[in-house]
Amino acid sequence: MVDAQTKMQFMFALRAAGVTDAKVLAAMEKVPRHDFVQGHFAPRAYEDLAIPIASGQTISQPSIVGKMTAALNVQPRDKVLEIGTGSGYQAAILSHLARRVYTIERHRGLARDARRLIDEMRLVNVIVMTGDGSQGLADQAPFDRILLTAAAEDPPANLLAQLRVGGIMVLPVGQTDAVQHLIKVEKTENGFEYTELEPVRFVPLVEGVAQEP
Repeated sequence: MVDAQTKMQFMFALRAAGVTDAKVLAAMEKVPRHDFVQGHFAPRAYEDLAIPIASGQTISQPSIVGKMTAALNVQPRDKVLEIGTGSGYQAAILSHLARRVYTIERHRGLARDARRLIDEMRLVNVIVMTGDGSQGLADQAPFDRILLTAAAEDPPANLLAQLRVGGIMVLPVGQTDAVQHLIKVEKTENGFEYTELEPVRFVPLVEGVAQEP
């Protein structure tokens, strides 16, 4: 359990960092972030930090999670695809905003642990899968919203194809881990509209399923 003061400070810090969307803040308040942070990093779960998790991945800093979620502008009837489940924290937040969340993780161990947490929280509208997130999920397309939690050099064309007209994709874009920007892509009848949001740092988007137990 987290004490009320810690949670209050956490929510205040989110607002101070620029997360002001009331629906997003409400969703983040419902999700116990400490459950997604393991080991000696657990006491730092509510700091605005990116924290290492298993398989060389990270759980993104809360303010970036909040800003990405706000940019996605999820509506109650939306079907959302997340590429890069990681700890499952972002998917848990999306579950409070969307009708259905599909999330794909290339590391089997991370997917297994995220699925367990999601099940324990009884978030029945989240489907966690092990797979190659770079390929998306064509058999469930089109999606109303797509979120990438790993950086691509450019918005992947195959994922843009799985976004419905009127849909939104949010992702980090950059050729190195030192120079990346958060991008919002809106699909229109006439093509795509791109909005650059802010500098970020994410792990790279990698094709294939990781070879591990």
